[in-house]
Amino acid sequence: MASFSFGDGNAKKLLAIPFYAAGRALTLLVPRARGRWVFGSAAGIADGALALWNEVAARGHRAVWLVRTDAQARAAASRGIPHVRADSLRGLWLTARAEVVVVTHGFGDVNRYAVSGSYLVQLWHGIPLKRIGIDSPETLRSSLLPSSRLVRRLLAFMYRSATRRIRLLPAASHLVRGRLESAFSLDDSRVPVVGEPRVDVLSRGSETERRESARRQLEATLGPLGDDRLVLYAPTWRDGDDDPAIPTAGDWARITELLDEHGARLIVRPHPLGAGEYAPPGDSRRVHLLGSDRLADVTPVLPGLDLLVTDYSSLAYDSSLVPLPVVYFAPDVDAYARRRGFYGTYADVAGRDVAVDWEGALAQIAAVLSDDEAREVRRERARRLDAAVHAHRDGRNAERVYRAIMAATGGDPREETA
Repeated sequence: MASFSFGDGNAKKLLAIPFYAAGRALTLLVPRARGRWVFGSAAGIADGALALWNEVAARGHRAVWLVRTDAQARAAASRGIPHVRADSLRGLWLTARAEVVVVTHGFGDVNRYAVSGSYLVQLWHGIPLKRIGIDSPETLRSSLLPSSRLVRRLLAFMYRSATRRIRLLPAASHLVRGRLESAFSLDDSRVPVVGEPRVDVLSRGSETERRESARRQLEATLGPLGDDRLVLYAPTWRDGDDDPAIPTAGDWARITELLDEHGARLIVRPHPLGAGEYAPPGDSRRVHLLGSDRLADVTPVLPGLDLLVTDYSSLAYDSSLVPLPVVYFAPDVDAYARRRGFYGTYADVAGRDVAVDWEGALAQIAAVLSDDEAREVRRERARRLDAAVHAHRDGRNAERVYRAIMAATGGDPREETA
């Protein structure tokens, strides 16, 4: 079963309207404390929020991370990050008092009822290929009175009211800026092209240093990898539905045979909100399940990989910075386009050779692993994608975002706050 769907999530929002109203009253009465920050991320102590946290903490600002699970609390403690439960009264109070609130997914990354009146920074968590926000009909779907037009109008009103609170939403490029402005119903003054802090790690140091660091991180989680080549399979979230590409027993047999033949390993990265059974039958040392419970953020390890297999994941954009060859595997592309939709067309990113079953995907994977020319063709496609969506490749996106916040809030980015 999926852990989340828009339908159920929106139904809960409708039922929580009185709590939103109470939170709004609280933020009208409680003054914001200048120079105080709160951070949160549905990904845990990771993603763009961690990159910006490091920038802010280095300058001595008063900041706290709001966590939602014991695992997040342990991860924060291991890094020496002050943390409080987001759903506690203390979490409510800290959110209500913070001048700057930083999230990566939604307001629930912190305490959702107390964000009004803050300088709200929405870092988001990847360049959108599939339509998001108000651009997607899925955003307005509800399991409560699902056929009601009134409910959809109310959800649309709530969504736009919420997104108007966003003061800063950094974009990776002007192309991406247009998508974010549309999806979040924001004007361009709130969506500066300063780059995504979450991908700074893919631009710092040399290519060799990045690859060695990524392989060490993977080995710390998965165990010794030797010289095996690594293939990451990262299907995206399907709004609560199962992944139609979950391998059958026959598919697994063919997958493991290919991995043995080419001295490779398959790392399966289900979406944190996804559903399905990806574990292969029997004991295979060449297949690893790497969920977000084992590795909160996969972005830093992308340079340690040799190939990405995905459908509609924003990892295709992230990995273009490596650049990493990509095999696009999307058995439901037509249905997904009708239900969710894309910015542009899927072929703009994936090309015309999209695999629609494991037989086709494995043939393309084998070609990349065995043929230097085939591998370079896909690396060149990744370079073109990188040129289209990333305006900055200097590892200083978090710094630019920090300076934009300081300029907007009247702080001096050169001074440290006690």
